[in-house]
Amino acid sequence: MHIEELHQYCLGKTGVTEELPFGPDTLVFKVVGKVFLLVGLDQINQLSFNVKCDPVNAIELRQQYEQTVVPGYHMNKKHWNTVYANRELDDNILKKLIDHSYDLVVKALPKKMKAEIEKFN
Repeated sequence: MHIEELHQYCLGKTGVTEELPFGPDTLVFKVVGKVFLLVGLDQINQLSFNVKCDPVNAIELRQQYEQTVVPGYHMNKKHWNTVYANRELDDNILKKLIDHSYDLVVKALPKKMKAEIEKFN
């Protein structure tokens, strides 16, 4: 997976916007204003991104894919993982991790905000 593919995949999800709230080097993807993925734009050799994850699943992923999934860099390590693309996981699994993060954020939204997402469908 390359950053362009990651970018297009995230923007293809319902209700997603992109922002640069932390400066020009960190692209943040949000659904109805809530962050579900962060990626550094200054990466040259190795693409990595932060995604939200169920805490139990996060630990399992870190144990199973020690070279690919690590506690979230600059994030709450209980709920966020940093995932390195193009290592142990193929693009389909990377997309599933992105989907999981998106779904966790949507699931936690209040009903009114969930209704905002439905407007996009």
